[in-house]
Amino acid sequence: MSVAKVIEVTASSKVSVEDAVKVGLKKTAETVKNIKGAWVNETKVVTDDSGNITEWRVNLRISFVVA
Repeated sequence: MSVAKVIEVTASSKVSVEDAVKVGLKKTAETVKNIKGAWVNETKVVTDDSGNITEWRVNLRISFVVA
């Protein structure tokens, strides 16, 4: 029998949404083992005064096996 846990992580990137997800997963993997998947729960952008995107932010729900 396995038990899974889900944590929420917020990550950002100046490049893209995909890069923000990769950054979040990589940083989480430094301390959390057995990551099995993630949901992109929310996406947000930061803009400059002209409306140009300067940063992508994602809220991830990351699942991993604990037992």
